[in-house]
Amino acid sequence: MKKKLLVDLFAGAGGLSCGLEMAGFSPILANEIDPNYADTYKRNHSNTEVVVDDVREVCDRSLKKSLGLKVGELDLLAGGPPCQGFSINAPIRSLDDKRNHLFKDYLRIAEALKPKAVLIENVPGIVSLGKGTVVEQIYKELDRMGYSVAHRILFAGHYGVPQMRFRTTFIAIKGSGKKIIFPEPTYNATAVANFTGAKELCINIPPLFTQHLKAHTSVWDAISDLPEIEPGDANGIFDYPTEPKSEYQQILRIGSRRIENHICSKLGSINLERLKHIPQGGSWRDIPFDLLPAGLRRARRSDHTKRYGRLHPEGLCSTVLTKCDPHWGSFFHPVEDRVISVREAARIQSFPDSYIFYGSTTQQYEQVGNAVPPFLAKSIGETILKMIGDGDE
Repeated sequence: MKKKLLVDLFAGAGGLSCGLEMAGFSPILANEIDPNYADTYKRNHSNTEVVVDDVREVCDRSLKKSLGLKVGELDLLAGGPPCQGFSINAPIRSLDDKRNHLFKDYLRIAEALKPKAVLIENVPGIVSLGKGTVVEQIYKELDRMGYSVAHRILFAGHYGVPQMRFRTTFIAIKGSGKKIIFPEPTYNATAVANFTGAKELCINIPPLFTQHLKAHTSVWDAISDLPEIEPGDANGIFDYPTEPKSEYQQILRIGSRRIENHICSKLGSINLERLKHIPQGGSWRDIPFDLLPAGLRRARRSDHTKRYGRLHPEGLCSTVLTKCDPHWGSFFHPVEDRVISVREAARIQSFPDSYIFYGSTTQQYEQVGNAVPPFLAKSIGETILKMIGDGDE
């Protein structure tokens, strides 16, 4: 099969490119403003031109010249304009946030390149931003350019990712009246949506169909073969101590000869004391009242359900954030008294072991947490190939 050409904007450390490559796309150019993220991307995609610059400074003419493509030759333009302004974790979600207007530059480049397909991914919060005006504008612009467009909220667990992560996905195909399809769930995973409104955009699995799906990928399916580590140890490189213990581990080990990025930060004494009281699947509710942080002492039992959680081996992980900080979710290791390592977070995101992250430990966690899960991107990419044709032309 001929590789389809991909340009990835707001590429981050490359999770979207990684998954789209698995589906059959070849990233020929990526744009990322942060040099640390760009360094990780480049080291993992050595054949891709990486433009380290603000997308607002990327000139349409020089971009087309650099690519050496005629208008309409590009197969897919993909990317996720920065989501901090849309996120439910952001204290203020406002159209005044400059980051919320970067999608306009994304669409400017789409109009210049006129690819066969356009993919925009973001957090669920984009749907309700400005009472729906952002989504309305995306549709309006893509329609004006001659694309058919649709959007859904996809749950990563449905595609084999051991994580409670939802992403808003826009797919646009060149031509009017085109039928837009989204990847059908292949894993029987469930999660309570951590956002309000727009739940009708989620894909629900009818009970009769669950018997035809694979069992969800669990936390233990993802990380049970990794060795014990000492928090704060800066080495992070290990030989595999065992054979793969699950199909998921077997897939993620392909092309890798050893474990890297298996490092985590030390916990303070108060968190180590709290951790003694938290069982697998437990949370802040299991911590004695006098050990709780001040904010949680005032919390209702129904609030902050995942804070200070210890992961259950058979369950899914909380959404991996830019900091695997127990104050914000279930990031305590199932059996060791520590937070999950960078490599464990990467496994839970579905990155292959051969995908290496660079920079400080803090920067590595950020790169992993901000990424699109590659297995989710792979499923989306395979669906896009069906719509644009995956054979030689």
